[in-house]
Amino acid sequence: MTTHVTTERGGFPFLRIAIALQTLTIFLQAASSGLLMTSAYGEVLHNAGARVMYGASMLYVLAAVLAWKPGGGSPRPIGHAVGFLVLASVQVAVGIAHLPSVHLPLGVLMFGLSVLALARR
Repeated sequence: MTTHVTTERGGFPFLRIAIALQTLTIFLQAASSGLLMTSAYGEVLHNAGARVMYGASMLYVLAAVLAWKPGGGSPRPIGHAVGFLVLASVQVAVGIAHLPSVHLPLGVLMFGLSVLALARR
């Protein structure tokens, strides 16, 4: 029995799901940042969301590797996923350091890049 692996657009749904999850978590981080500025429970929600967003970024790397090696796809998404994980690491570090002048624009950039990655898949 043979299996046919597709490498065309949408050929590996786990990768698309991982990018969609990452995009959603970043969007929810934007919403929780508004709560962070206006309510007492916003900080707890934003901190929890940061952990989920970081986990979603790691899942994106895993999905990119799985799409490449066993799936026979291009290795290019691995570079994108690792680059995004680096951005997420910087985002967490500047958030902990309370540098909103870097943290907020980087969050907007990450959301835009995640939407772009989702649109390209």
